[in-house]
Amino acid sequence: MPTDEERRIIPDVPRGPLCEYRSRSKFNWKDFKLVLENSTLARIKYDVWKKLESEPLFTPVTSTLTADQQKERAAKQVNRVADLELAPAEVYSMDYKYRVRYLMSINEALHSVCPSMSVKIALGVGLFTNSLLAMGTERHSAVYNAAWNREIITCLAITEVSHGSNTKRCRTTATYDPKTQEFVINTPDFEAAKCWVGNLGKTASIALLFARMYTGEGEDHGLQGFLVPIRDPKTLQPYPGVIVGDIGEKIGLNGIDNGFVMFNNYRIPRENLLNRTGDVTPEGVYECTFTEPGKILGAVLESFSAGRLGIMQESSNTLSHAAVIATRYAALRKQFGPDRDGPEQSIIEYQLHQWRIFPYLAAACILKVSVYALTEIYLETVQKSQAESNGFELLTQIVSELHALVSSSKPLVTWTARDAIQESREACGGHGYLKAANLGELRNNHDPSCTYEGDNNVLGQQASNWLLRQWKGSKVESPVGTAHFIERREAVLRNSYDAIVKTGCKVESPEFVTQCYEWLMCWLLYSTVDQIQLSSDNGADRFKARNDSQVYRARDLSRAYAEYYALQSFRSRCQRADISEELEPVLNNVYCIYGMWCIDRHLATFYAGGFASGPRFADAIRSTLLQACGQFKDSAVSVADALSPPDWVLNSVIAKSDGRLYENLQNQFMTNPGAMERASWWKDIIPTKMKSKL
Repeated sequence: MPTDEERRIIPDVPRGPLCEYRSRSKFNWKDFKLVLENSTLARIKYDVWKKLESEPLFTPVTSTLTADQQKERAAKQVNRVADLELAPAEVYSMDYKYRVRYLMSINEALHSVCPSMSVKIALGVGLFTNSLLAMGTERHSAVYNAAWNREIITCLAITEVSHGSNTKRCRTTATYDPKTQEFVINTPDFEAAKCWVGNLGKTASIALLFARMYTGEGEDHGLQGFLVPIRDPKTLQPYPGVIVGDIGEKIGLNGIDNGFVMFNNYRIPRENLLNRTGDVTPEGVYECTFTEPGKILGAVLESFSAGRLGIMQESSNTLSHAAVIATRYAALRKQFGPDRDGPEQSIIEYQLHQWRIFPYLAAACILKVSVYALTEIYLETVQKSQAESNGFELLTQIVSELHALVSSSKPLVTWTARDAIQESREACGGHGYLKAANLGELRNNHDPSCTYEGDNNVLGQQASNWLLRQWKGSKVESPVGTAHFIERREAVLRNSYDAIVKTGCKVESPEFVTQCYEWLMCWLLYSTVDQIQLSSDNGADRFKARNDSQVYRARDLSRAYAEYYALQSFRSRCQRADISEELEPVLNNVYCIYGMWCIDRHLATFYAGGFASGPRFADAIRSTLLQACGQFKDSAVSVADALSPPDWVLNSVIAKSDGRLYENLQNQFMTNPGAMERASWWKDIIPTKMKSKL
């Protein structure tokens, strides 16, 4: 049970029209928020928001800036954030888990205010320094310190014009010249140009570049990391031999200067090779200094999984913001009613509207908790690996499962946020299309999350591959415990809807949802393996057989696995001792809505696999979902309050916490710059016939 001190961390909401629905909830919304979010981390975010609110540079803009103005604004914001020193100095001397959690919370708060600024910091400081730690050594500490202290602007150059996911086929080269003890960087053609590099377009002075390394007589050592100066840090003019530029305006996130770069016989010192896994002697001999694959794997986990977890944290917040806007608007917007001439009723009262938006509000709660839980496991694992002498060995026992969880959960969270934004925009009608509603900005700025740091469909295949290995292996290796159900595969596959309900298990219960998901995953694993074998028997090679098993099988398996983990994480959180009796009904309601909604999406597979026949199963799932949405109606606004950041951060004219929807719209319309002024180009649009009469 939260203390009064913990509740005081969270600002009160103002009284207003939304209180009609707030008064119907039977729980303290602040207590609900502290189930979803750790009080210490909540305090960090509110402290950041309070500091930024008084900064003119962070005041929300009311009209669309040009792409160049957005870049300038984001770059200035990055510098201002450094000056504000949002993290106290003592944080940096804390243990790994505390330090990273603290910085992740700051990033979440920053992303809610300005995604472009947040991503610039995450790329140029977080991901760059993590990668440098993972791949570099003491000789690169000066660059690490300069990046960490914001003394230089950095970037990671991995993707090329013609290759993104398949990094092994990248073609930028770094050839060692023993005569000068330098690497010569070359871009063979435009298709090999590094592109989409955040911070590179206008600002970065140094890149962590991935290139194929050659020594001796053309000996290829594969992709290696190099520190490559791009521009003079004092003038930001590119060095000779470097062709660098901005790729142009994007759909969103235009505060980030994504760039391209090509190299022509560009030389860098031998010491710029990141040599944690291997080094080149002055004479040009390659020496592998880090031979154990598990250690390399652990280093990669530490540097890149953190980035995907950050995207999930940001996306769960974006999902929350969209659901909050749709829910508050639905409670305030009144249309129609049972009596043609009587009072209108709020659109939140309509079953169709509940079915459209409540699953996303429930998803925001479930996924926020599951992302937090997954981040905890990740940080604890990395911290343990650093603290113990056999740390890397411990890490490799869990790394594959963590990678599978991250690779399936990142698509689930980002896709759910994407869909929530669009549904919320439509659910808010024309007013939702206003720029001031903020749903358009959320959509455009969130969209790249579905493809960067790993394309969602490609990541999903990595998760399903791990599950298939567990299914086919002689022993299930699941230290986190997410795949233990495979050990009971025979009994699970004998299960059915009728068998489950005959035991007295209620459809709305977590036990029912868990049994459905375990059957679903076992069936998808069984049918995927069967499909791969059938393709192989018909002459397909392993590559084609795997690829031809994705649609309706492995792809669905990866999503189901992520949903299963999310539901299990939320259930575990709800079973902790700090859950008060008054919170249990609404938490169960949230679980039921999300569980039924997800199962409904997999109905075809349940029937195809023989789990159910006839209409009973589908009717039970759908009627339970609709009933749960109806029960949720009186709690929805308070749940939205628990998910919402301060009004200035949510930045939506149709979803302010005061509930004064039409007053706020009137103010927006009336104060819109130039709203009631004659257009400066009015003479140009007077009809020709009218002009002749003037």
